[in-house]
Amino acid sequence: MMSPIVLLGEAQLRDLVPLDLAAIDQVEAAFLALATEAVAMPPILRLDLPEHHGEVDVKTAYLPRFDSFAIKVSPGFFDNPSLGLPSLNGLMLVLSAKTGLTEAVLLDNGYLTAVRTAAAGAVAARWLANEDARTVAVIGAGEQARLQLQALSLVRRFSRVKVWSRNRAEAERFAAEMAAKLDVACEAAPSVHAALEDADIAVTTTPSRTPLVEAADLHRGLHLTAMGSDAEHKNEIAPAALAAAHYVCDRLQQVRVLGELHHAIEAQQVRADTPFAELGEVIAGKAKGRTSKDDITICDLTGTGAQDTAIATLALARARAAGAGTLFRNDMTR
Repeated sequence: MMSPIVLLGEAQLRDLVPLDLAAIDQVEAAFLALATEAVAMPPILRLDLPEHHGEVDVKTAYLPRFDSFAIKVSPGFFDNPSLGLPSLNGLMLVLSAKTGLTEAVLLDNGYLTAVRTAAAGAVAARWLANEDARTVAVIGAGEQARLQLQALSLVRRFSRVKVWSRNRAEAERFAAEMAAKLDVACEAAPSVHAALEDADIAVTTTPSRTPLVEAADLHRGLHLTAMGSDAEHKNEIAPAALAAAHYVCDRLQQVRVLGELHHAIEAQQVRADTPFAELGEVIAGKAKGRTSKDDITICDLTGTGAQDTAIATLALARARAAGAGTLFRNDMTR
């Protein structure tokens, strides 16, 4: 008899998988696996529905260290707020890596993606930012900006935050909320440059189509994590800025197509065949990360199927341990 399929909704998954050090460590394991194991991770499948201002990404990966793998379907329909609906939703299917049978359906509405994305930012900072970093700049003031700052607080002890958003009121709300939540000084900055001018760590979290961070915004010792450029048309970091820093990415073949590196290559600031380091290689000791306090580092995160499998397997393990979820039997008949 086949094992039952575990069905879990967003509320249950929020309880089971908070943004904590265990989630960060799980995502770090996925980065490490990319550099040390025979990971199978096909290119992202992308479906555009321009007449409805919609897009759908499908990501997956098999990591030998896990007994299961995930297939994630991630829609973004950006006119939805006018209908009273969220822009982002989605789900993850978890299947056995040994039999291919479905083990779980995680109806997370994009929550697990948000957690693993924030966790990836924390992994980047843990390996690339100076340990004595005290001032953080956040570009963008949405949900992911909040999660990135929360995750960062688990790996670095900062005391000051400056946030910039095109919407000043949103930046001020962010500053008030995160100051209270994290017990740090937090203020809205009048410009991207003002936010970055004395930052030790910066995180860009926007869907911008034109660069926000210029080469003039970089200074010695800065670490910048760019996580908004997850599609070909998105671009937060000016090509000249990227070329002026020590660049690290999540998956080189992916960022050449849709990351910040994609734009630097198009602008002829870097060669298309330059062998940049991946974050997993830095973690594994196969490539150099920060070599001195004065280095300027940029980590380009486009999101990988490996991260989705990692966070989904963590969710399923915790659900099984807690006896959580609805069990659905789908036995075959002969």
